[in-house]
Amino acid sequence: MYVALLANRYLTSRIIPWIAVAAVALCVALVVIVVSVMSGFLDMLRTSGKTMMGDVVIRYPISGIPYYEDLLEDLEALPEVAAATPTIDTYGLIEMPYGTGDGNNLIEQVQVWGIEPESFNRVSEYEDILWWRTPTAEDAEALPADDLRLDPSRDRTEAAMLMKDPGTGEPGIVLGMHISVFNVRRADGTYGFQGGNPSYWMPGKQVELTLVPIKGGKLSIEPESRAFSIVNEFQSGVFEIDDKRVLISLEEAQQMLRLGSGTLYDQSGKLDPETGMPLAIGKSPARAIAIYVRANDGYTPDQLRIAASKAYDQFWSDSTDRKDRTVKPPLGVSVMTWEQQLASIIAPVQKERELMRILFSIVYIVCAGLVLSIFWAIVYEKTRDIGILRAIGASRPGILGIFLIYGLVIGLLGSMVGVGLGWLVVTNINAIHDALGEPAPMWMTISAFSISAVLLGFSVHAALKGSILRWLLGVIGFLIIGVVGAGLALHQGFLLWDPSVYYFNEVPSKMDWFTAFLTMGGAVLFSVIGAAIPAARAADTDPVKALRYE
Repeated sequence: MYVALLANRYLTSRIIPWIAVAAVALCVALVVIVVSVMSGFLDMLRTSGKTMMGDVVIRYPISGIPYYEDLLEDLEALPEVAAATPTIDTYGLIEMPYGTGDGNNLIEQVQVWGIEPESFNRVSEYEDILWWRTPTAEDAEALPADDLRLDPSRDRTEAAMLMKDPGTGEPGIVLGMHISVFNVRRADGTYGFQGGNPSYWMPGKQVELTLVPIKGGKLSIEPESRAFSIVNEFQSGVFEIDDKRVLISLEEAQQMLRLGSGTLYDQSGKLDPETGMPLAIGKSPARAIAIYVRANDGYTPDQLRIAASKAYDQFWSDSTDRKDRTVKPPLGVSVMTWEQQLASIIAPVQKERELMRILFSIVYIVCAGLVLSIFWAIVYEKTRDIGILRAIGASRPGILGIFLIYGLVIGLLGSMVGVGLGWLVVTNINAIHDALGEPAPMWMTISAFSISAVLLGFSVHAALKGSILRWLLGVIGFLIIGVVGAGLALHQGFLLWDPSVYYFNEVPSKMDWFTAFLTMGGAVLFSVIGAAIPAARAADTDPVKALRYE
């Protein structure tokens, strides 16, 4: 009984143990916050890849996959497949509908995706990332009053699903949200226009897109340019995508890149006796550069990859017996999961997260060192008390248990407070970031200077009373709070998380509970280890020498 009573007495009667608790809490919170942000970044990276590409990608760049329509039918017949969609991706130049000030329009380099909106929406979340669509009633309540999406006439969902301008019938294009320099992201995640001028609203404006087509398996020297009407904009949440990608219809992309269907002519010089033109020997099929496939419920991406790979091989095996398929299968077609497709990005982030966990495990040693030094001082101070306990019959294990329980409680309290603090910061990290981007509130600045003035008065009073300790504490507090107040007064806001640098347009805010509990357990264990050495010294105390201790 005396073990628990004395451990409680030592914990609650002095301020030093609470300093140890605070130190352990800060160490744990530091690890939880840093690793949670890294884990959140990794999860957002994985989610964004899966959102835009489905679960499996069948890809053959440049020349594309022929007879992809028949391959889509075979894929969608598989039980593992929920949906599949063909796409074309390439790079191009887009002439924006505004100038650079020298009489010329601004030209941007973009990544172009040709899609079939309906099937693409079944595989990805295309309709959900469209910006100009009527928000739900719940979302509308959170939007600022000047948000144009609150006006139903601004809804361009149907135009984006048809990839055509509803007024003119012109082919449509959907731009990433950051392509237009006039779209300005607000602190709450919504977008306004530069200068607040709604005339910079992009839908309905015209752009010219230029691509370099394929001719005879080689790049053509004659670029293909076409006018498009902007029918919508999208925000995927990934800056690199929203800043560079545009979407057009698959048919338009095939025509511009010369990947559409056509006639095959004899290359040996034979002529058609009726027309005198080169002899037609068959049809050249339309091609898609990639096919994105989404898995059915209950199937993993790896299971889908295996099934899709077998289906692709079987498709070309069956094609050898069909006379209408005159084009040979392309060599080197890749069939990969979305995570394999993004391996060059995901793998380094995974390694960085594990490296962070390893490097930050040094906080365990810090916890052990703090507890050891504090307990060593306590044991030194309580030498006489320990001698009395030993003299009246307390056992060595009993004395050892007092300080081990002491260390265990400090580790538990500190780690729980640290996890709580880490959770509070991580879940509110974007609100904190947005607050840092704004000037400090006046009430906060005034409060800091007021507290600083009170501490100055306290230090002056202590000096008059002749108390050096109180005077020193007052001066230190006055300087620290005064500097904080000055910093708040000068603070005008700064961008801590730059989307163009950190890939995503917001800070990851998902708590990594695995790391939190792992760090919590490590902090408790090393706190007990730190307490064990002073505890052993206390248990070895000779009662006779301890009673003579001054």
